[in-house]
Amino acid sequence: MRAVVTVTGKDRKGIIAKVSAFLSEKGANIEDISQTIMGEYFAMIMIVDLSESKTELAVLAKECSEMGKQIGMAIYMQHEDVFNAMHNV
Repeated sequence: MRAVVTVTGKDRKGIIAKVSAFLSEKGANIEDISQTIMGEYFAMIMIVDLSESKTELAVLAKECSEMGKQIGMAIYMQHEDVFNAMHNV
């Protein structure tokens, strides 16, 4: 199972390190990543493989959101199929 993770907020040091370490601890594997800085804002999108994660997607999505708040970022995780359906018009 794959999910799409988006991370947005004011740029600061260590965002990628904190998010990737968190996902690794949860058994997620980052398959693809793109990030950019626009002025003072940071934006990142990742495709992650959750096939080895022992945490349910809904729980993991909530934990990602909570961790994002701790580091001052907005983090959203969606199942890849849901993300694709929302962005296919």
